[in-house]
Amino acid sequence: MAKYRKLGRTSDQRKALLRNQVTNLMVHGKIRTTETKAKEVSKIAEGLIALAVREKDDYETVTVKVKVPQKDADGKRVKEVKDGKKVTVYTEQEKEIKKDNPARLHARRQMLKVFYPVKEVPKEAKGRKKNTKDVDLVAKMFDEIAPKYEGRNGGYTRIVKIGQRKGDAAMEVLLELV
Repeated sequence: MAKYRKLGRTSDQRKALLRNQVTNLMVHGKIRTTETKAKEVSKIAEGLIALAVREKDDYETVTVKVKVPQKDADGKRVKEVKDGKKVTVYTEQEKEIKKDNPARLHARRQMLKVFYPVKEVPKEAKGRKKNTKDVDLVAKMFDEIAPKYEGRNGGYTRIVKIGQRKGDAAMEVLLELV
């Protein structure tokens, strides 16, 4: 018996399709797809969520010193002349950061193998490259999704049948995070 469905595609196409659908499921919380694709995406998504739940608190908080450029009232960097060159003025600040322990770092890298990079475009400035932001999906997994499912032992996704698609009569479903 096969371990996975081939979905009528070559391996590289299948992997790309599944990565894309898992990424969209985590970003939007639900996707609409065929039943067989949903079952495959659900397997991958459940594994990633279980990984995030297991490793969500496996970090230590470390205080580090960082150089931050000084800025004026307009938000531009303050520069001073040293040896005939303009040099940015920096101030040192202490900042607390989360340092991943080895198991959490490995989990982070496993998730990054699956997720595609996602950009978020604000609604009011749609179509403008300037206002887009990169979404850190792995941080979202650890900070938002994992705490939601902390007391749950599996069953993080739900498949709801919608009906048959008009063109090819394939069973369409709604795959959503519970």
